[in-house]
Parts: sequence; structure tokens; C-alpha cells
Amino acid sequence: MCRSIQPLHNYDPPTTPDEVGAAALQYVRKISGATRPARVNQAAFDAAVIAVAAATEELLRSLVATTPPHDRAFERRRARERRERRESAARAAAGASAPVI
Repeated sequence: MCRSIQPLHNYDPPTTPDEVGAAALQYVRKISGATRPARVNQAAFDAAVIAVAAATEELLRSLVATTPPHDRAFERRRARERRERRESAARAAAGASAPVI
């Protein structure tokens, strides 16, 4: 799944409608394969984003948290650290496979 779509359930502070909308937009972009749809498809694209956002909000309201809420700042730091490790490993692998002249 797209790395830019973040988990939205059980966070403190609670998930905002803007975050739900951003996740819905990313999902529809991924599924449609279009970052910006053609003008002829714009209405269908927008309707899909609205429908996905509504379904997401309904899901989030229906879920029952069994653990304490997650701290957004802590989760962002953890994600940043994972990304940095991944990028560092990729750079190291690219450097190791470079031809020796």
C-alpha cells in the first residue's frame, strides 16, 4: 500500500477530517493511477474521494480501541527514523554495487 497513507485510528489528538480527506485522496490516486485525472474524469475522481472519505470516517467511528491512544509526535519520529534507515541502507547498497574503476 502507498506509504503516504497513514494509520488514522486511535490517535491523540484525534484524526481530523483533513487527514481523512488526504488519505482518501491518496487512496483514489493510487487506485486510479492518476495524480491529476483528465478533465473528463474529474467529477468521478472527486466523487470517489468523497465516498472513500465518508466510508473512512464511518469506519473510524465504528472501531473500538483496545489500547491507549498513540502519540502522533512519537509515531512521526519513529516513521522518520525508519525512513532514514531505509534510505541509508539503499545508499549503502547502491555504493556497494558501483563498479570499481
